[in-house]
Amino acid sequence: MGIRVSDRILQNVEKPSRYTGNEWNSVIKDLNEIDIRFAFCFPDVYEVGMSHLGMKILYHLLNERSDTYCERVFAPWVDMEAKMREHNIPLFALETRDPLTEFDFVGFTLQYEMSYTNIINMLDLAGIPVLSSERTKEHPFVCAGGPCAYNPEPLADFVDFFMMGEGEEIINEVMDVYVQWKKQNLPREEFLRSISSIEGIYIPQFYEVKYNDDGTISSFSPKKDEYPKKIRKRIIKDLDKVYFPEKIVVPFTGIVHDRIMVELFRGCTRGCRFCQAGFIYRPVRERTADRLLEISRKLQESTGYEEMSLTSLSTSDYTSLKELTDGLISEMEPKKVNLSLPSLRVDSFSLELMEKAQKVRKSGLTFAPEAGTQRLRNVINKGVTEEDLIKSVSTAFGGGWNGVKLYFMLGLPTETLDDIAGIAELGHKVVEAYMSTPKEKRGKGLNVTISTSSFVPKPFTPFQWEPQDSMEVLREKQFFLKGRIKSKNIKYNWHDPQLSFLEAIFARGDRKLGKVLLKAFEKGCKFDSWGEHFKFDSWMESFRECGIDPLFYAGRKRSYDEILPWDHIDIGVSKKFLQREHEKALKEEVTSNCRVNCSGCGATVFEGGICVE
Repeated sequence: MGIRVSDRILQNVEKPSRYTGNEWNSVIKDLNEIDIRFAFCFPDVYEVGMSHLGMKILYHLLNERSDTYCERVFAPWVDMEAKMREHNIPLFALETRDPLTEFDFVGFTLQYEMSYTNIINMLDLAGIPVLSSERTKEHPFVCAGGPCAYNPEPLADFVDFFMMGEGEEIINEVMDVYVQWKKQNLPREEFLRSISSIEGIYIPQFYEVKYNDDGTISSFSPKKDEYPKKIRKRIIKDLDKVYFPEKIVVPFTGIVHDRIMVELFRGCTRGCRFCQAGFIYRPVRERTADRLLEISRKLQESTGYEEMSLTSLSTSDYTSLKELTDGLISEMEPKKVNLSLPSLRVDSFSLELMEKAQKVRKSGLTFAPEAGTQRLRNVINKGVTEEDLIKSVSTAFGGGWNGVKLYFMLGLPTETLDDIAGIAELGHKVVEAYMSTPKEKRGKGLNVTISTSSFVPKPFTPFQWEPQDSMEVLREKQFFLKGRIKSKNIKYNWHDPQLSFLEAIFARGDRKLGKVLLKAFEKGCKFDSWGEHFKFDSWMESFRECGIDPLFYAGRKRSYDEILPWDHIDIGVSKKFLQREHEKALKEEVTSNCRVNCSGCGATVFEGGICVE
């Protein structure tokens, strides 16, 4: 059954278990009893893809259908890919080991802009034409979804259709239409035409883009009146009723997040102005504590995992956090299951919860003040004060913790050197808070890590019009901060501005970037987010050879009246609201979070969650 990869090949690659499949809880079906084969592709290695909650949900959701078999596909690591190309082994799915050309759908999840070359590489390795215009009825449909699909344009040449928003309902609607299309044996385009009326489906080839002489977009319009002018994202209104798997695949090898993940809610009330997730996932919708306890219980029994993570964009904003954590700790502690609580906010970090969560095992604490001064925190609408942070770390040090990671961003709009110096000062104040904690209470050996990433302007945020700092300026800022950190207890990590530069290009890119992606793939660019494989010079050559200026995308300030490449996508949050927030940012004014006051962002159109509570 399927492709047989010889033991000799597997013995000569790193982590063979990435390619063997057959893990606990993986799904096996009889191919004679199904109508649809769906290859769920994650454009990165197994350990990264298997850690992704969305994949776990949709894999099991599709496999609930008796007519559909969903299998998993990951990007083979460079050693395995070399062997596959050498021995003419096409890219295959883990469950049946069948090549991707035998599937009806090849679906990619877009988590990160720097995975785009991997998508092209995976299609090429599978023997599927990388350009959608070259696919025929013999080929699978290539689709995509996930956060980066909100600006689908850089991938418009490669993807047949995009699913906008949350996938649990839309993916089933598409499968239902496909079954009918397959029975009637109609042309390929007819299937695309019939799904174009499903809310949330975007088919790039049905739209025409025209450009001004300066490279900006002059018009974006559907080629026929029957195609929607705007494509509105899909959301799940009631998370208690929507499908959530009671079993998940347990890998044979360690993965990045090797634990049960329980999703508390979707969306975020805070509205940090740099954060795309805070806008695209609105409105906030919660699961009840009872439903979460039920899910947790079933997943623990079906997997045997000893760690459980409560996931969301801001865990401490979950309204039933006390009830949930009390219930989980009393149930999971006797089973020696450790509870991890990422995304707890600085301003609501309670000693009680820390004490409870650390009973089983202590780990380091992470805080994200994002900016070094209150002025700049107001600009980005990060509602956290220095006092909040110092109070929180003092509480933590008093509870015996000794490791603190602090995350900041360099290059934020309006940033000055004073703001950057403020990062070092904040780090020093954290060290002082440790030193002033009685020795008998604090843990031994203080570790403070300051990490800075570079600001990347993202679509659907109030900063979507802002330019990104040049790589030279970002390096100068990193060097300046390094010189300001005087304590031997503080370690400073920073991100390579070259990668952030490319991220900014593709985050706000248009269709013209398709040829650059293709050129970069031809030059061997892949696994771009893995430092050792990042070929910056090849990328710059690709831009030059395609006659495209990367600074047009990364370093240019947009005007409010410019047509942006993603303006045809409707996330519910209005452009007017984002503009208002941008203007408030420049005046250093904050906007209160959704639970305090509705800011009129537009997400009420979905009539769900916090907007109707």
